[in-house]
Amino acid sequence: MAITVEKLKENFAKNGQTLAQWARDNGFKPRDVYLVVGGQRKGNYGKGHEIASKLGLK
Repeated sequence: MAITVEKLKENFAKNGQTLAQWARDNGFKPRDVYLVVGGQRKGNYGKGHEIASKLGLK
């Protein structure tokens, strides 16, 4: 089940982790992760989809 962006951000804050650090730990560019989380990249296919899936947004 997909989570909301708000819940995702809340989880990151609770765990003391940043999106940028998560991106580096998972082999993504921080900018790509921010674009997916911010909604500028929909994550329907390709790298955006992979990021959204790993974050639990899809």
